[in-house]
Amino acid sequence: VQLVESGGGSVQAGGSLTLSCEVRGPTYPSWCYGWFRQAPGKQREGVASIHIASGRTTYTDSARGRFTISQDSAKNTLYLEMNNLKPEDTAMYFCAADGWWFERSSYNVWGQGTQVTVS
Repeated sequence: VQLVESGGGSVQAGGSLTLSCEVRGPTYPSWCYGWFRQAPGKQREGVASIHIASGRTTYTDSARGRFTISQDSAKNTLYLEMNNLKPEDTAMYFCAADGWWFERSSYNVWGQGTQVTVS
């Protein structure tokens, strides 16, 4: 499986971005997808996660109410819609597959990352 992110960029505070993650290869209903981010000098942290089969989603406190994770099975694409962006959201964003919710070490497949900069 290969993950290819896109959609990052620079935006002013209060703006919006939608990240995409194309999933190339077979997936399994028991998997979760996750969006993680890593700011310079900080550990990679979870942002949002979705269970493929149930569609259940979960968010960290910093993302809840502003970010929305979704999947389009027909397009084999995972999305992260981000609204009301803040400077502290500035980070490299990664999508991940074949894992479990926010357990970073459980994910076996990672994308290359896409940069989000909020000024």
